[in-house]
Amino acid sequence: MAITVCFSVFLLVNILQLNALPAFEYNQTSTAIVPKSIGQPWPMPAKYSSNSDLYSINSENFKFIATGESCDVLYQAFVRYRRILFGKDQEVLKFKPHGKHSKAGSFDILYVNQLNRCDTYPSLNSDESYTLSANASGLHLQANSVWGALRGLETFSEIVYQLDDGTFVINGTAISDVPRFKHRGLLLDTSRHYLSLKTIKDNLDAMAQVKYNVFHWHIVDDQSFPYQSSMFPTMSQEGAFDQRHIYSQSDIKSIIEYARLRGIRVIPEFDSPGHTQSWGKAIDNLLTKCYSGGKFNGNYGPIDPSVNTTFTFLINFFKEIAELFPDKYIHLGGDEVSFSCWKSNPDITKFMAEMGFASNYSRLEEYYMQNLLDIISDLKKGYIIWQEVIDNGATVSADTVVEVWKSGYPAELEKITKLGYQTILSSCWYLNYIKYGSDWLPYYMCDPHNFNGTAKQKELVVGGEACMWGEYVDDTNLMSRTWPRASVVAERLWSAVDSISDTAGVQDRLEEHRCRMVKRGFPAESINGPGFCRDEFVPHE
Repeated sequence: MAITVCFSVFLLVNILQLNALPAFEYNQTSTAIVPKSIGQPWPMPAKYSSNSDLYSINSENFKFIATGESCDVLYQAFVRYRRILFGKDQEVLKFKPHGKHSKAGSFDILYVNQLNRCDTYPSLNSDESYTLSANASGLHLQANSVWGALRGLETFSEIVYQLDDGTFVINGTAISDVPRFKHRGLLLDTSRHYLSLKTIKDNLDAMAQVKYNVFHWHIVDDQSFPYQSSMFPTMSQEGAFDQRHIYSQSDIKSIIEYARLRGIRVIPEFDSPGHTQSWGKAIDNLLTKCYSGGKFNGNYGPIDPSVNTTFTFLINFFKEIAELFPDKYIHLGGDEVSFSCWKSNPDITKFMAEMGFASNYSRLEEYYMQNLLDIISDLKKGYIIWQEVIDNGATVSADTVVEVWKSGYPAELEKITKLGYQTILSSCWYLNYIKYGSDWLPYYMCDPHNFNGTAKQKELVVGGEACMWGEYVDDTNLMSRTWPRASVVAERLWSAVDSISDTAGVQDRLEEHRCRMVKRGFPAESINGPGFCRDEFVPHE
């Protein structure tokens, strides 16, 4: 989804604000250093309590033992979390345990009881609940599914911490946890700037460590078409920046598998009928020809819905997409469709008259989208669209999921849920908007249920997404600009309202979380002003 209009307004407002300031004025008022919490989880579990009982962890011999069902996802998580907790090798630890502190006991095993067999892939309805305890009887994690076990392992890795003498410890703890929303996503845009597989995988690691469960992959757009289609290979040959900046089928499968092992769904977005300039470089007669003075002016607009070849192409193209991406859902876009080119084209005008659309181009958009949705339904897939399709008056299938991204989201959520559609919120979580200073609190205070609606309407809000659009990020700054700011959205989507309604203490936990990310090898930028992270940098793999 392009953000041209929204970004232009944002930029204009900031330019006006800058022009109103005296030249070179800069406020250097010092900011108090934020204290870090110790051994506190992020996001906050639904029910969490700890006490002063302190148990040591035998890092040299520590192991995870599955006492119930198991599979590759769980066993690979055991390997991964041992490395996250204690480092790849003992020699990377800055401190060595000396055991000077009095402990209530010592543990070298976390027993993991997964009750049900592993699902192959996570889904919208995956059970991510778990319980976790540390007490005199030992360390115990229980979950109904492997996805809940993954979330519990992450929480366990956060509440284990190191004392100054190097000893790993955990406080007596009781946790019963379940996510508030089922869809907790992060969008990355690989069309404005190509992102390497390493950067995408690093981002998936960071997502898993704050319990995100959806990677919304805005893979193509006007600027480039890096998706390498097996059926239409010329689309990336002609539409990508160059042949070094493409995602092969094997690349995409590796991302899907990497995400699966971390309990993350991969939902691709192929936005149309707008945002398709790169598509038209390889597919003849796909885009609408724009006219001036009754003649073709050399420019192209959205996909042309007036010709049958358009839908023949879409059937074949999305058949490939449906086979490659295992998740039930595909994001179909539908945003920011300019009608000006359609209005200028005489063939479109003739088609509109034949269809009885008169001059209502919203009906033409509805015609296109409904045909596309029918194609996706025939492929046994679900679909997500941006809000403009509904805003323009289109009627779509009852099981459509609508993503709300524009300002004025409370009214939009009320309208869309009143129509009976499921919805996802991203309006207040555009992380690509950067300002000087600590900017996380507005993200934290945004809530998907902040609209006038019945309890039934609010049940239709399945979650939300943070968005990092790619105009000004690439491999050099994607991670630092996204993290730890995306973590704030993750807590809002995971944690129960009553557990995070009071922001007192949240800043301290966020500071600890940021330092924990740095220790784990993520270049997470400072988020609360002056301070420091005590622990040394441990490269993460």
